[in-house]
Amino acid sequence: MVLGALFAGLVGGCAEKPAAPVGPPKPVEVGVVEIAPSPVTLRRELPGRTSAYRVAEVRARVDGIVLERLFEEGSDVKKGQLLFRIDAQPYQAALDSAEASLARAVAAIDSRRLLVERYEQLLKERAVSQQEYDNAIAAYKTSSAEVAQGNAAVRSARINLDYTRVQAPIDGRIGRSVVTEGAFVRQGQATLMATIQQLDTVYVDVTQSSAEVLALQRELDSGNLVRSGEGAKVKLVLEDGTEYAHEGSLQFSDVTVNPSTGSITLRAIFPNPDRKLLPGMFVRARLEEGTRPDAILVPQLAVRRDAQGKASVWVVGKEGKVEVRPVVAPRSVGDKWMVTEGLARGDKVIVEGLQKVRPGAPVSAVPASS
Repeated sequence: MVLGALFAGLVGGCAEKPAAPVGPPKPVEVGVVEIAPSPVTLRRELPGRTSAYRVAEVRARVDGIVLERLFEEGSDVKKGQLLFRIDAQPYQAALDSAEASLARAVAAIDSRRLLVERYEQLLKERAVSQQEYDNAIAAYKTSSAEVAQGNAAVRSARINLDYTRVQAPIDGRIGRSVVTEGAFVRQGQATLMATIQQLDTVYVDVTQSSAEVLALQRELDSGNLVRSGEGAKVKLVLEDGTEYAHEGSLQFSDVTVNPSTGSITLRAIFPNPDRKLLPGMFVRARLEEGTRPDAILVPQLAVRRDAQGKASVWVVGKEGKVEVRPVVAPRSVGDKWMVTEGLARGDKVIVEGLQKVRPGAPVSAVPASS
């Protein structure tokens, strides 16, 4: 009986406790970024290689034996600087012979000119026949042609003599010498003797897919992208990952699409005062495409992609509930995605607390901490 009374007392005590009230769950606090379109300069990074601004191959223009090399390999040379001397004796002899032939022709023309003048007086006095006078004129004209031919032969011989002194055609840095003293060089085969490259300015040739070029052109035509009036600026990233100190500019784009790669070649020009850029270096060029006046940028961690690659973001709707918003985010800009469709000014994109919410859940939106 005592146990029964005790049990009844316990049951009665429990029955007397009031039940805890059950209310609506407290909204989860999430960090959001409010969309505010702003101008953004868009750049694209493309692979490329450097090439010399000017390249001159120094080749033999006469036949002969190389007597002397007058430059240091790998040094800078100036236009007109003497690089090689080829044996000039045969060409000096040819010049002397041409000058002698010219002197003989000049002497002959003086004699025949005087004869024409004498026959002209005698013809008036009928002391010579018309045929004799005509023959004298023909002989004078022949001598005139011989003088002209002699002058041409002298010029040609002098040119060949000058070619025995091989000079630099441009300013630049000369490479290794292909021929040495004692080598026989030929004009017919245009023997290569050395190569000079101008390096104070260099070209950078990069490739871009034709599809990207067409998309860029559509953006410019529609006004979504505005190109700077100063022309496209280009920056370089070197092979070791460092950024090149000098800025370049885009010169032109090729007019033909490479059928094997579907790409177009673009050429930029860069100053190279320190000769840091050498021909053949692999670089990455950052090209300035233009400015998007009303770009929408969203932190990358806020954008989710499904297995098909479709992008979406979670936003706080008008009723304070989570909504999934499909978006189009075609490219990244720094650590953000640029969204072209799906978001508008004033939308609140969730960037913090995503793991604590689900679509349709009420949330309390506060500015994101970072």
